[in-house]
Amino acid sequence: MATKLPVSVQSFCFRDFKENSATAKLVKELGLSGIEICGKHCDFAAPASFSAVVGAYRAAGVSVVSAGVVTFSQDAAMNRNFFEFARAAGAQRLSVNFKLESLDAALKSAEALAEEYDIRLGLHNHGGKHWLGSSEALSYLFSRTSKRVGLCLDTAWTMDSGEDPLLWTEKYGDRLVTVHLKDFVYSRERKHEDVVIGTGCLDLGALDAALAKVGYRGPLVIEYEGDSSNPVPALKDCVLRVKKSMPSAAL
Repeated sequence: MATKLPVSVQSFCFRDFKENSATAKLVKELGLSGIEICGKHCDFAAPASFSAVVGAYRAAGVSVVSAGVVTFSQDAAMNRNFFEFARAAGAQRLSVNFKLESLDAALKSAEALAEEYDIRLGLHNHGGKHWLGSSEALSYLFSRTSKRVGLCLDTAWTMDSGEDPLLWTEKYGDRLVTVHLKDFVYSRERKHEDVVIGTGCLDLGALDAALAKVGYRGPLVIEYEGDSSNPVPALKDCVLRVKKSMPSAAL
């Protein structure tokens, strides 16, 4: 029997809830037990705070599966902080970004740290305006790196780039580190709007089949950025739609 894929949620969904203990309770309210922590819920420049952040989730029975999106730079000490947080949390991956102007130094630092800490990095594609938003840019970056550096596939931002997350799943199957389940609809002016996943442009069933085809075994991270003051109802709908349309999800 194939291993089911763990389902988590991105902490940015709860950006209006600053206390980690409160956020942890909301995660459990969704029927989930995993979270990816972003900078809204952790100061990655303050390592002394890491144990309290992680402890708030552990106390509620929530695992920190990843951190991100974090941006690597030439600041070696800050780069190491990201890995120290992952180690404190027991996480095996980070969702990451690189700035073009410091790419060479940041890549060298990130790869060395990924090897040292035995952690995989998933490049987060962030739409048509992001320099890593196209398959051409990603393929170039992957040609320069080991498989320690892979892809955090954000489904909505892939579509925002005019590309297909199903094709990316096949193309980068051996590089998939994390999958952000996110969905958009667009106005005639091409302005995007977050919607409950599976109700916009994303075909959850087809994505599930594509992930199964490439043998993906990482987490599915739900991300919905609407209704920031009261995200739970829409996020519950997201969870239900994943459960209904993605048989491989552990729900």
